Amino acid sequence: MSSSKQARIKKTEKPDVSGSLTIGERIKTNTPWIMGKRLRKPKINFPTFYRRGFTMPSPSKALGLIVVYAILFILQTGVVYLAIRETPALGASSSGDPIFIYPSISESFIVEGIVASILIFVSSSGFLLLYQASKYSYNRNLALRIIIIGAFMILVSFVMLQYMVAVKLGQTPWWADL
Repeated sequence: MSSSKQARIKKTEKPDVSGSLTIGERIKTNTPWIMGKRLRKPKINFPTFYRRGFTMPSPSKALGLIVVYAILFILQTGVVYLAIRETPALGASSSGDPIFIYPSISESFIVEGIVASILIFVSSSGFLLLYQASKYSYNRNLALRIIIIGAFMILVSFVMLQYMVAVKLGQTPWWADL
């Protein structure tokens, strides 16, 4: 080979990237009075380990949603209130007839808290159905059925909760006058 060809090959050779300069080496070349000529940082190639692990199946989002709803249901029933106040499950009138709704706003029976929690749960399920109906916008019949069921659940739970509040306040429900 001619010397000019060898010179061109030397010029086109790329520097070795695997052992590229570290920050310490760059500082050392620019400031030899700080690091000295014999001090250098060794380059260590750390081995890569492949861990053999097992993967556990993760629960679905539906299971997580069910757990969250169960916790909300338990908290809505007033478990903390019932544990602290030690309220009775049911009451009785002076004639011995059972009373399911305590006639005061500040107190409640256990059954009353559970029924109110179920009604709130039914109402929130109705709102979820209204949301789910938007996913079936191209299937009009199915979307309409889901909307009707959701709206019916919301309306029934609202009316029942209003009735419970009216009885607690000692008033007649607004629909009894119709």
